[in-house]
Amino acid sequence: MQNLKLDAIKRKWKRKDLVSLEALDLSEIEAILLAAKEFKTILKENLPLPFLNRRTALALMVEPSTRTRVSFEIAAKKLGISFLSIDYKTSSIQKGESLKDTAKNLEALGIDFLIIRHPAAGSAAFLAKLLNISVINGGDGAHEHPTQGLLDLMTIEEHFGTVRGLKVLIVGDILHSRVARSTFWALSKYGAKVKFVGPITLLPSYFKDFGAEISYNLDEALPFADCIILLRLQHERQRKDLFPSIGEYIASYSLTTERMKKCKKDVLIMHPGPVERGVEMESELADSPNSAILKQVENGLAIRMAVFYLLASYFENR
Repeated sequence: MQNLKLDAIKRKWKRKDLVSLEALDLSEIEAILLAAKEFKTILKENLPLPFLNRRTALALMVEPSTRTRVSFEIAAKKLGISFLSIDYKTSSIQKGESLKDTAKNLEALGIDFLIIRHPAAGSAAFLAKLLNISVINGGDGAHEHPTQGLLDLMTIEEHFGTVRGLKVLIVGDILHSRVARSTFWALSKYGAKVKFVGPITLLPSYFKDFGAEISYNLDEALPFADCIILLRLQHERQRKDLFPSIGEYIASYSLTTERMKKCKKDVLIMHPGPVERGVEMESELADSPNSAILKQVENGLAIRMAVFYLLASYFENR
């Protein structure tokens, strides 16, 4: 089904892959957002969808994933894309096959999109150069998670009407967070002022090189924030000595109802999930009117539909 707005957006798209938001310019991010907004309208109004029939997407999640994998699956199926998912525990990777060989074999089977989540930073970019199909980064180590950064940007822009000039705190385990990096690139390119907040062991000073401010004191940072993005502690990537205890982390960096008294009344609370209630924030705050966590999930579907649509158009535009 033809959609004139989407057709106009896709004619300008020039990329085969989506592996990093740092690498995208403002117009490319804007194209994805515009397409996502159009898909969100189409879904809300139950209008006919443009179908990408005869295409196949495969998710290779070498690290655990629920929201990202399912969101990509639903996005694909709404567009008429056949979707497959490989459990890496039963794949040939477990037998010692290299990522290169696994990916080349999948390409030989005729897939059109490969969504890859892998613990090695740069794995998605490596495959994008190697393969002639579209590679979508579903999270590469502590490097980037582009679709999460895009859905965070979309959620904030929807809520405030603009991103430019907003003060956004990204709080928690910055060191190990791919979300922190992708969301920073998306927000900063749109003119937001981003401050990373966390323990010194999880927020090295070199993050200033990103162009962000850094702070080790959440209580001092809260009064200035328009939006607070809380991050999960990446226990699977940490050494045990990065902070004394969960209790001490909670005492200094958990968002509590008491700490909310320091915030602006309309401060927006976000989290990429999964939320560890009682650690990153008190449970009631996750369900409060200030929370946009479920709105993030909703926008993730529209963003991933937009990504499939635009990447497919790369091959049409050549």
